[in-house]
Amino acid sequence: MRTFIRCGTLFTGLEDKPAKDRTIVCENGLITEIVPTASGPKPAPDDRILDHSKYFVMPGLVDYHTHLAYGNAKTEEDIDIYAPVEFRALRGLFMSHRVLLAGYTSICNPGDASRVTLSIRNAINAGLFQGPRITTAGPYVTSHQGLPDWYPNWIGQPETSIGHVVTSPTGAIEEIRCQVKDGVDAIKIAMDGDLTLQPTGVNAKAELIAAFNQEETTQMMAEAHRLGKKVIAHARGREAVLYSARAGADIIFHASFMDDECLDAILKNGCAICPTFTLLVNVYEFSQPIDGAGKGWHYAAKAEVETAFKNLQKAHKAGVKMLTGTDSGFAITPYGEWHAKEPGLFVKCLGMSPAQALRCATSVTASYLVDGARLGALEPGRHADALAFDGDPLADIGQLLDRSRIKQIIQGGAPVTVTTHDVETRLVSDFSYNWWSDLYTQERVRQLANQVRSIAAE
Repeated sequence: MRTFIRCGTLFTGLEDKPAKDRTIVCENGLITEIVPTASGPKPAPDDRILDHSKYFVMPGLVDYHTHLAYGNAKTEEDIDIYAPVEFRALRGLFMSHRVLLAGYTSICNPGDASRVTLSIRNAINAGLFQGPRITTAGPYVTSHQGLPDWYPNWIGQPETSIGHVVTSPTGAIEEIRCQVKDGVDAIKIAMDGDLTLQPTGVNAKAELIAAFNQEETTQMMAEAHRLGKKVIAHARGREAVLYSARAGADIIFHASFMDDECLDAILKNGCAICPTFTLLVNVYEFSQPIDGAGKGWHYAAKAEVETAFKNLQKAHKAGVKMLTGTDSGFAITPYGEWHAKEPGLFVKCLGMSPAQALRCATSVTASYLVDGARLGALEPGRHADALAFDGDPLADIGQLLDRSRIKQIIQGGAPVTVTTHDVETRLVSDFSYNWWSDLYTQERVRQLANQVRSIAAE
């Protein structure tokens, strides 16, 4: 049985200009031909027709920075400690459906707890469940200066953490080999921490000290490449970006404080950048005074992203490939909600045209996934993953955030049929203890006098 997808407007993901009145013909999940609707082959009686002749049809979207193990976490403890990995796998599968229903038919999960997303990937690939096509890394490889080693030394790193601390090049290479044995698609290396991990201000943010030196970085990335795996580097600071680029990282996340020396190394070694603007922008725009992030980190996020806009606009103009990703999986970037904000930020802050940004969100980003040569675009030989959309994102890229405009999601030539529903977050991910968000001194209570209840009156 063949499937005929009739398109009013077709955006292939490979060219800026769309075509009118085309039909995509697919069989066994792959596109066999794309023809003018009026002159194309006629469907047989048992063929399936998906009539989207009134809609804009485009490739399924791609988010290269979604963490299915996080569970819309509010704290590091929620990410690492409170839910067993078996529950996280079940929760992650449920959340992957939210991602898919936002029009994201493929994702990269860059950093995992144990084998959570690896198991979700395998279950989807085995046909047990519908879900996005997943490329996944294992736990971050980190040192004691790296991102996921966020607990004090007297506690150490929990076994269920998203990071694995290595203390020598030998240990790092052993961890990489173990992850490859487990079946990961990529290796994630935490090349530095966040600004919040430098509370004393010892390190200026543009010089945020790298978690590994150049020799260690080169050894790890060389081993991952020798074993046939892409390398993803979390690198915000100049030094971490520079070491990652020199070592030939395939993808650098953030790169906010890169400089001209970093850019030269990135161009020389062909590294791509996944800016992940959405997380920082949401932290600044949405965090409230009662939130931990609303007590100062939101200003740091604003300062970082404004610097990143300038640096990465320069990188974009120099020809560096930009991948779309959002860091979905936090409470500030819930699954299925903000994935499509990133291409809009590419237009607004990197100077891209809507067509360029939409290509980044499809064919460009997809090319860094497993089987990427057959993902992210609509042409013969590729997977028939597509969206029928009521609107024109080439005129207004912001329309992509309106999920009500998605008329149908198609994966492998078949309509996606999964559904989702609201859940009680207290039972799903909100497990850490945070009983109060203020310090209730006598002075503070006086300030809140009109909000204070009297037990005597009750």
